[in-house]
Amino acid sequence: MAREVSPISVGLRCRCPACGEGPVFRSWLGLAPQCSACGADFSKADSGDGPAFFVMFLLGIIMMPPVLLVQALFSPPFWVHSFLWTPVIIVLAMLLLRPFKALMFALQWKNRAEEATWAGSEGDGK
Repeated sequence: MAREVSPISVGLRCRCPACGEGPVFRSWLGLAPQCSACGADFSKADSGDGPAFFVMFLLGIIMMPPVLLVQALFSPPFWVHSFLWTPVIIVLAMLLLRPFKALMFALQWKNRAEEATWAGSEGDGK
């Protein structure tokens, strides 16, 4: 019997949701076609825009206190905020997007999530 792997653990480590060993990605954000350790098929994996939404939402929550604190303490002009916070937000988004995408994929795998279909819509045109 295969051991149960935690989708949160394997997702945040960017590992295969089936075995917990092989890498999920073949490039920065491109999923591998299958697990190199157990051979699990990743071809139907599609996390859509979910990871990007959650990363943006989290970064908005994380970044607002320091931005407001800098504004309250120093009152810099707008261009200073743009110069200071734009690279920070871009770097944090790039660092968070990969584990969030792997986490969403692992949760979909664990719950056997599939694209929604209507009853009787198996290509009959109805």
